[in-house]
Amino acid sequence: MSLSIVIPILNEDKNLEILHKKIILNIKKKINYEIIFVDDNSDDNSISILEKISENNKKTKYILRKKIRDLTQSCFLGIENAKYGNILIMDGDLQHDPSNLPLLIQKYFQKKADILIGTRNFKKKIKGLDIYRFYTSKILIFLFNFFFGFKTKDPLSGFFIFKKEIYTKNKKKLF
Repeated sequence: MSLSIVIPILNEDKNLEILHKKIILNIKKKINYEIIFVDDNSDDNSISILEKISENNKKTKYILRKKIRDLTQSCFLGIENAKYGNILIMDGDLQHDPSNLPLLIQKYFQKKADILIGTRNFKKKIKGLDIYRFYTSKILIFLFNFFFGFKTKDPLSGFFIFKKEIYTKNKKKLF
């Protein structure tokens, strides 16, 4: 089992070391993995922290994106630079709890899924998610499930794992 964890970030200097430690604590030793942080030209202390993290951990690297800030393009750049055929995307702001990684990864490989979407916990207040965004997310999730016939609690979560070949085959259609 192998996995590239892609984490797009912007001004997350307060979270990077905590997130990195939690990811490493929660990754099973039998998984070959790499962690790729893609910094979208932060103007805080993120780059110096990423330099330190990557110097101390050979499985971790970072990419500095100096173009116009764009979350999607940061994800694409991370995927393009991933060495493994399974990609896990997660936010760098601790909205996605790394303690959920073992279950997400286990279910993905066990079910031989093409894609598996994790969910944020909507029962508690999420850091950075105000009441407007909370209810907007709830409505969008209902509509997404209703119109597309899916059963997912958070299709827009940004916390998912998929086969890299899906991206490779469809990248000309993505923007």
